[in-house]
Amino acid sequence: MRIQIMGAGALGCLYGYLIHKAGYEVVFVARGKQFEALKRGLKVTGLVEDFVRVNAVDKPCDADITFVTVKSYDTEEVAKSLRCVDCGIVVSLQNGIGNEEILSKYLGRVLGGVTTYASNLIDYGWIEFAGVGETFIGSMDGKIGEDVLKVVEVLRECGINAEAVEDIVKRKWIKTVINSVINPITAILRVRNGTIMEIEELWELALAVLREGEEVLRAMGIDVELEGVLRDVVTKTAKNKSSMLQDVERGKRTEIEFINGAIVRKAEELGIDTPYNRSLLLLVKSLEKFLTYRQS
Repeated sequence: MRIQIMGAGALGCLYGYLIHKAGYEVVFVARGKQFEALKRGLKVTGLVEDFVRVNAVDKPCDADITFVTVKSYDTEEVAKSLRCVDCGIVVSLQNGIGNEEILSKYLGRVLGGVTTYASNLIDYGWIEFAGVGETFIGSMDGKIGEDVLKVVEVLRECGINAEAVEDIVKRKWIKTVINSVINPITAILRVRNGTIMEIEELWELALAVLREGEEVLRAMGIDVELEGVLRDVVTKTAKNKSSMLQDVERGKRTEIEFINGAIVRKAEELGIDTPYNRSLLLLVKSLEKFLTYRQS
């Protein structure tokens, strides 16, 4: 069985590494400096200290399962490239809302995934395995079919904590609301996740953003209280850098439009005002432009 990692960044490399170590044939699809580095091998530090030779390519190929871990703004381009090959079951493990819908415009057998495994990109070809978590796989229509069970079976065989679920859409929205708090705040202030709970004013801001997200979820029929979840995530990932902070540090575009932007757009549909989410959206978009201007 061939497993394809479409987007060999921090998370993609972690999943590819774990699947590779279990004995599966894994293909890492990367580009640029990451592609060149992976041709020499993948270094893993943190919870694991290892160096492995991997199969790195710069174009998608045929596979039984394809894990999509690219940034959300690259999803459409990736979907178009994947339709040129037999990519098998396609599993999005991406941040934000809307990726599965984009993939489904071009591909069949698309599944959604949510994971709390943590990985940081230290350098090209080098990741830090920062935390073991859980992975949930499901179909966007809520049915647990053969494809869902097959993906979960493979992940479990690789030692990854995986579960088939009927409510993947709900779980993706909940994760997005949590990310809407942690990611932009840490990216704007250039701090690790734990700082959010260490500073009283930051925690007050975090809860205000969270309450807006909860209001949107309730209007969607998802009745949840997420303060405990947020506190738990921040505590467990206190030393981690959010993916958005990592993007900002590298002067790269962020996924803010698919996180806070998705919440703002859904809120507008539902007639709900979300000033905190809108402010964070505008601040991060401004930060992106500032970084681009400074580099030019």
